[in-house]
Amino acid sequence: MSYSDAQIWAIIAIMGVGTYLIRFSFLGLIGNRTLPDWVLRHLRYTPVAVLPGLVAPLVLAPHPVTGDADPVRIAAAFATITVGWWRKSMFPGIFAGIATYAALGYLL
Repeated sequence: MSYSDAQIWAIIAIMGVGTYLIRFSFLGLIGNRTLPDWVLRHLRYTPVAVLPGLVAPLVLAPHPVTGDADPVRIAAAFATITVGWWRKSMFPGIFAGIATYAALGYLL
């Protein structure tokens, strides 16, 4: 199915307005109000829930067509998690993952 230029621009405009309304519903309508403690407690875990959802597909299936796993990425992710957990700090884990990815990428 082929879309005309006007249809494509209409789709882009509708998606832009929809995205704006979704963000405005949270930031514009309740952005300056004090939220209850239970809401703030749940919002604190949002980055912890979103980041694995962004990273896991890149590690487990980096090739979108074939879905083949990359052992270098899996090893780097394992090193990142292990060192981060062991050191109880984010930056040593990140550096361990980068070093593992660079070293195994060079060797393999």
